[in-house]
Amino acid sequence: MKLVILDRDGVINYDSDQFIKSPEEWKPIPGSLDAIARLNHAGFTVVVATNQSGIGRGLFEMSTLAHIHEKTQKMLMLAGGRIDAFFYCPHTADLKCSCRKPEPGMLLEIARRFDVDLKGVPAIGDSLRDLVAAEKVGAVPILVLTGKGQKTLENGGLPEGTKIFPDLAEAARFLAG
Repeated sequence: MKLVILDRDGVINYDSDQFIKSPEEWKPIPGSLDAIARLNHAGFTVVVATNQSGIGRGLFEMSTLAHIHEKTQKMLMLAGGRIDAFFYCPHTADLKCSCRKPEPGMLLEIARRFDVDLKGVPAIGDSLRDLVAAEKVGAVPILVLTGKGQKTLENGGLPEGTKIFPDLAEAARFLAG
């Protein structure tokens, strides 16, 4: 199985410091939906691993998150793509859970559910915590410069071997050939 793991906010859709709290606030970054379709057509199983502490903070409900992901899938369908599974951590950082990136719990759950070894699997994110979680499970950390990506690059400290692309579209071109 060819697998790719994507962060959501800042990679697929525009991020917000106030959180994405409704389907109306979810807006795709130009080229991201076509990028996912390109990955699908190249035989990749595409999964999302996203921290969603807005749930733990009481800013929105799990049902709202489900509606946001439904909107994502509908827009992807129109672009000829799909996300095969969404994994999310609803906890706030102060709970110190094992699923919130940079901890690897969410990625380990992906490996368990899909019965795959994550060694060498591309994991695309815009923040250091995405890249660190990838590194912890042997995945290939890929930084996109959308969302918080440019700031992440400027702050440095990236895991060794991190690949860098301007956006998800360019990362997908590289991966899909």
